[in-house]
Parts: sequence; C-alpha cells; structure tokens
Amino acid sequence: MRTRIAIAIAAVLLLLVGGGAVALALITESPSLSADGPRPTIEEDDDFGTVEVYTVLDDGSLDPAADGLADEVWETFLRVATVDFAAEVMAEYRAGDAAKSDTLAYVYQTDDPDYWVLAANLATSSDTEQLIATLIHEYAHIITLDTTQVGEQSSTCETFQMVEGCPEPDSLLVAFHDRFWTPYGDSAPDADNDDSDDAWDFYREHEDDFVSDYAATNVVEDIAESFMTFVLEDEPDGDSVAAQKLAFFWEEPDLVAIRERIRAEFADDLGLAD
Repeated sequence: MRTRIAIAIAAVLLLLVGGGAVALALITESPSLSADGPRPTIEEDDDFGTVEVYTVLDDGSLDPAADGLADEVWETFLRVATVDFAAEVMAEYRAGDAAKSDTLAYVYQTDDPDYWVLAANLATSSDTEQLIATLIHEYAHIITLDTTQVGEQSSTCETFQMVEGCPEPDSLLVAFHDRFWTPYGDSAPDADNDDSDDAWDFYREHEDDFVSDYAATNVVEDIAESFMTFVLEDEPDGDSVAAQKLAFFWEEPDLVAIRERIRAEFADDLGLAD
C-alpha cells in the first residue's frame, strides 16, 4: 500500500487496498497489562477508526503478542513475505476492525523509508482466500516501492514523480510503466491517482488491458494487482495486454521464485497445483 493513498480491493479480483504515506494517527491509549498479559497501544486511524498497534521485533514476532484473528492475519503475512523479510523491513503492524470500511489492508513506509507498516482490517480478514490475495498485493507494494526501487523526491527525477519518490531507471516499476502505461500518453491516470471514477472510466476504455478495474487506478496499483494475479493464476495463454503484464513477471527469475514459494506455502489453503 501506498504513501497515504488508501488502497482498496473489492472482491472478484479482490480490489486490494494499500496505503503508503504518512498515516495520520494519534495515540489515544498506552499499552496496558491485563490478565492475559500486555495489551497493544490503541491509536486513531483514518481508515479503520481505531487500531491496535504492535511493534515488529527482530525475529518477526510482535510486541506485545497478538491473539485471535489479529494474530492469524500477521502469521499469514509472514507466510506470504517470509519471517526473514518481515524481520528485516517491517516496523509495525496495525490491526483494525471496521465493518463499514471497504479497505482490506494497506502498507506505508515509516519516516525511515527502509521500514514499513502493515495495517489490516480484521472485519474483512476472515475469508482465507481473500486475505491471502490481499496480503500478496500488499507484499507487491513493498517489493516494488522499497528504497532499492524508488529513490527520494528530486527536481531532477529522470523517470516520473510519485508521492513515494522517484523510481530508479532500472526498477521494475519503470520497466512496467514504460511497457504498459507510456503508450496511453496523457490519457492515463497519473502515478498518484486515487480517483475511483477516473479509474473506472479508464478501465472501461481498456478492459482487456487490466486484471481488475482497481488495477486501472494507477501504475502502482496495476503492478501490485498484476503481481497478485501472476502468483495466484496459471501462466497466461493469450496476447491481451493483461496477459502480457503477467508474462512480464515470468521474465524475472527472482519473482518466479517468489511465486513458486508462495504457491507451495498456500497450496492446501487455495487448492493450488503447479
């Protein structure tokens, strides 16, 4: 998820929501002790109303320890991203429970862009298949927007400006953008677009180009939605632009390895077979 743009994914192709900017949150309650041990900090959240806030420790575990569905969501994320990855780049986990919110989850960078926060909506997390897809989408945001892929904002940016910074010329995002978004010219939503009406209109004009209508929001959402589909679906058979986007990931051995790992991890949960 993106720098402060809520990333929402709706069912069918699971319009996943990510966020990634500065989360506007105020501490309203400090950690406390209960009969079951320490309780997490409670903070206000723009998307979920209130959230429980957990610190991610150096071994990928949470402080304080989560329980119930909050713990299940975090453990599922660890299975998607691996414990080592979470231990290295995740700083915080925020669990909300907002039945009226259409946001499933989002991620954003901390003040130190090397570290990330995952926020999840427990009200929409009980569907195992949707949860796995959502977290794959959020994982895709992290690996395509981290500091090896996106540099700081710069007046001399050689690629294109985003709220997250300036994508490196050799980044996955720039390669994806140049191949699939540059041909649209000025008619395409810009990289920071979050207007769902604009996204829907653009999708209706180019339905065969996208794996979901949410993917048409901007190039950042498109690469995350396409990566999610790449992981969960069979190798594409066809030459539509949407199929070409999935084939894009098949050209990257490291991403193919990630796909195989995730599919093996969730083979029983999702009934996957390679």
